[in-house]
Amino acid sequence: MEFNAIVDVKARDATDCAVVGIYEQGDLGVAAGHIDEQLGGLIGKLHSSGDFAAKTGDVLLLPVAAGAAAARVLLVGLGPRAAFGRKPYRKALLAAAQALAKTGASDAIVYLALEAVGDLDVTYRARMVAELFSVHAYKVPDLKTAAKPKAAKLTNVSVAAESAKAAKAATEGLVIGAAIGSGITLARDLGNLPPNVCTPTYLGNRALQLAKEWPSIKTKAIDAAGIKALKMGAFLAVTQGSVQAPRLIVCEYRGARKGLPPICLVGKGITFDSGGISLKDPPAMDEMKFDMSGAASVLGALRAVAELELPINLVVVVAACENMPSGAAVKPADIVTTMSGQTVEILNTDAEGRLVLCDAITYSRRFKPAAVIDVATLTGACIVALGNHFSGLMSNDQTLADALSAAGTRADDRVWQLPIGDEYADQLKSNFADIANVGGREGGACTAASFLWKFAKDLNWAHLDVAGTAWLSGSQKGSTGRPVPLLVDYLVERAGAQ
Repeated sequence: MEFNAIVDVKARDATDCAVVGIYEQGDLGVAAGHIDEQLGGLIGKLHSSGDFAAKTGDVLLLPVAAGAAAARVLLVGLGPRAAFGRKPYRKALLAAAQALAKTGASDAIVYLALEAVGDLDVTYRARMVAELFSVHAYKVPDLKTAAKPKAAKLTNVSVAAESAKAAKAATEGLVIGAAIGSGITLARDLGNLPPNVCTPTYLGNRALQLAKEWPSIKTKAIDAAGIKALKMGAFLAVTQGSVQAPRLIVCEYRGARKGLPPICLVGKGITFDSGGISLKDPPAMDEMKFDMSGAASVLGALRAVAELELPINLVVVVAACENMPSGAAVKPADIVTTMSGQTVEILNTDAEGRLVLCDAITYSRRFKPAAVIDVATLTGACIVALGNHFSGLMSNDQTLADALSAAGTRADDRVWQLPIGDEYADQLKSNFADIANVGGREGGACTAASFLWKFAKDLNWAHLDVAGTAWLSGSQKGSTGRPVPLLVDYLVERAGAQ
């Protein structure tokens, strides 16, 4: 889908469909008022008669007589003007995208970004258009044998701006939004693929393909022998029960001067998590193909950064493997030696994410990073604490935590900071090793993060627990692509501040 910005306050440009907003109480939006004049007051009449209440997300498609600038007009409810902010704007855009997909329109002009949306400038208003229209156009890579539904005809979306200066700012937002959409698409594709397709080897090959697509990326996929040579005992312990070979995936993007320390994104890439010997309950175990969503999101963010050609240095490290039960699998009470030299008593083999991540975080040190951010579907406890709305955020650097939190708010990919520290790390004491990999039910998300904290000493480090936000269950089961929007927003801001 192509996006561009135009100057068309009075809604006079030709298009297959003009998307205009209407507020409640008969209050027409900026472009709706001009189109209402072209239609002889039809929109106002529909509103006053009660045929279109204009509640947030309401839509009504109007065919227009031949000779008019727009072949169709899509009315979108914006709700009360006084309450029109970020959330109603997003809801209105999604409603518009859904309605347009059901029409025969191949192009559309969206006039909603002309409206005042809280404190959002035109760049962010346009960015939301590109991101949300891209997200709505996403198709799950299913393996059904039935004929595929026809692709939506909509291929070009223009955003109307009030001036040439505003159109330039809107174009900047559209570029960012489209890149975020590309990153989300990659993350969702990887997450939605079945685990017999999206194996650790597949993840490695997909990362290598990114390097072919973008010369600014250099990738290597380290095999089991290489991982062993790195002395990643915790990572190898998780993978030893599976016949699938592990991969340590390392991608380097260089968009800034050589000596500038990179940001390092570390992703948990458990392509299927059975729980190992500590076997999970069968219900919903199929959703454990999503346990590589941390890996998918950091690769998605990398793709967006490359597409934007951000002036930043970025390293992505993914620890990819399966966690399976077998005669060779790691057992509760086994003790392993991590890459850092610390020993870990494995009391629960289903607490495997922290084991692969601790070695990956240690590996990231060789890049002398400015910050390390790990992303993982780490704990069910985080879902209990925050539900499916906020991702968990833990950090040893409040400045980094604040920057990530602000990025999540701007990107509508929000986080909630949870505590870490010695109080939680004390729950991980072991009689037989330096640390245990679990510490009881209480504060499970915090103890898991505090385990990683032990391996992130002297790093500017943050942990995002996306167990509740990376995928949806039920009839809409599938990957969400979160937290790609947050990560890209953070990296865009970071690149601008350097």
